[in-house]
Amino acid sequence: MTSHWPENHPPVAFGKIGILVVNLGTPDGTDYASMRRYLKEFLSDQRVIEEPKWKWWPILNGIILQTRPQKSGKAYDAIWNHEKNEGPLLTITRSQSELLTNRLASKQLKRPVEVSYAMRYGNPSIRSRIEELAAKGCERLLVLPMYPQYAAATTATVNDAVFEVLKSMRWQPALRTLPPYYDHPAYIDAMAVSMKSQIEALDFEPELILASYHGIPQRYFDNGDPYHCHCHKTTRLVREKLGWQGDYLRTTFQSLFGPEEWIKPYTDATVKELAESGVKRLAIVNPGFSADCLETLEEIDVENREIFIEHGGEQFAHIRCLNDSDESMDMLEALTMNELQGWI
Repeated sequence: MTSHWPENHPPVAFGKIGILVVNLGTPDGTDYASMRRYLKEFLSDQRVIEEPKWKWWPILNGIILQTRPQKSGKAYDAIWNHEKNEGPLLTITRSQSELLTNRLASKQLKRPVEVSYAMRYGNPSIRSRIEELAAKGCERLLVLPMYPQYAAATTATVNDAVFEVLKSMRWQPALRTLPPYYDHPAYIDAMAVSMKSQIEALDFEPELILASYHGIPQRYFDNGDPYHCHCHKTTRLVREKLGWQGDYLRTTFQSLFGPEEWIKPYTDATVKELAESGVKRLAIVNPGFSADCLETLEEIDVENREIFIEHGGEQFAHIRCLNDSDESMDMLEALTMNELQGWI
């Protein structure tokens, strides 16, 4: 076969498609220094905290980063994957990436594909992974922000980080990013299958179920963030898919931070009110999280469980996130193949 390369041409990797699975992030450890480094990166993002630096940075550096690393470190330690010495979000995201690699390898694709994973905050960084993919010859890049519902503080900040990396590259890959998939049939189907199987496996029947999403400040919604609407539509579509009536599946919002008003109803306040009103059997699912993490394993399955029991509830269940389950990977494969159309 005749080579198209001129004589003595240096070797160049080319012709591949890179796929980058991205989730929010995790600290490198639960110690003070690791937690402080992670929290500083996260809370310095102006997509997350929409305040001018002159106002926010003295609060962040003078108060929050002096006290919160210890508290957060204890919470992370309770859910930490001590065998791998990493947060569960990293463990699950890596597994999603590896399983997606296997699924794509079984298909007859026109171009070779490289799948990797990154954290928006912490390690492995988005920059390091994009540079690795480029070095392997990925001339096209599909980024998968693992957030079903769009929020500026999640999907947009992943895209910001990707664009920032490309700004510094002389040879940029062609780029696509996964749109929010809050109402995609593959996602709704995956949620319905996962929830149905887990609820049927319980030793009690919940009187109702809360779909708890991460909250955002009311101000962000008022300024045009579509997140609140996306969450409510997801809940409605899952409820309809499962054939549930009325408000058996209700939308609430968790993980409040700071003194300002956030979108309501709040999950913890709702859990307390339900228990005090006589509800004895409750389940909570987290449709906005693609993988179990601190906000699901500790905030919901520990803190909100305690709230429910302390105020009169008797039986409580946390419905696991999609994680790397078969239904999750069916969804991720479908979303990926859809976005690769025209490239493969």
